[in-house]
Amino acid sequence: MSVLVNKNSKIIVQGFTGSEGSFHSEQMINYGTNIVGGVTPGKGGKIHLGKPVFNTVQQAINQTDADTSIIFVPAGFAADAIMEACDAGIKVIVAITEGIPISDMSKVFTYIKNKNCRLIGPNCPGVITPDEAKVGIMPGFVFKKGRVGLVSKSGTLTYEAADQISKAGYGISTAIGIGGDPIIGTTVKEAVQYFFNDPETDCVVMIGEIGGQLEADAADWIKNSNIQKPVIGFIAGETAPKGRTMGHAGAIVGGKDDTAEAKKDILRKSGVNVVDSPANIGFEVKKILK
Repeated sequence: MSVLVNKNSKIIVQGFTGSEGSFHSEQMINYGTNIVGGVTPGKGGKIHLGKPVFNTVQQAINQTDADTSIIFVPAGFAADAIMEACDAGIKVIVAITEGIPISDMSKVFTYIKNKNCRLIGPNCPGVITPDEAKVGIMPGFVFKKGRVGLVSKSGTLTYEAADQISKAGYGISTAIGIGGDPIIGTTVKEAVQYFFNDPETDCVVMIGEIGGQLEADAADWIKNSNIQKPVIGFIAGETAPKGRTMGHAGAIVGGKDDTAEAKKDILRKSGVNVVDSPANIGFEVKKILK
């Protein structure tokens, strides 16, 4: 088992025929991901990369039974694309697009709150269940199959952690890149909950960063959870000056609780095994799972 996506997921690509959508769709298809079609308004009826193109998500679902969507639509139209996918009945929506205005995302957040769909992102690398489905822009070869769940705000640190874990002799059940924007569909806590409920995930690696409450909320849930699994945590941004946004719009130190040191302290008190460098993630996994 895995979380969110697997070999049975039926995936459509919104923004399928654009340059980004085309490039990454080809990579996903080559990986073996079950892409069943794509959506580009006005290009319905064509074939692109050997897959059918539809004008709307609803038409794509009617023809393909798609249940998952990945979005490469430009920032100005991406919020509408997310809401369209949700409205049509897509269950897992992965929004890769970066630069979606916060005002747009706040509308999306309210719109999908009580709907039966799960949004990952925006501004994220996506989700991968190794050897089954790559729904994102990550380099697939880095991820080996295994029993370690990985959740991260950072794309490159996700790849780094996966590489370290495989070099330590272990692999990934599913990796979820939740994105670094201020308003995102899936929090660290929600991703951790998925892994805690997955019988094929034995251990969770959680990569956070300065700014916001996401890691503290996850730590609080872990501490009080009935299910117990080992969690390894790393917080990026230790050397960041206060008040400076670092890399991600959501990575800004507001008060003393937003610093890397304060977050690491919160994680430790919740029973999380905190590493001070991403270079130690693989060693820590080995130490815990050996």
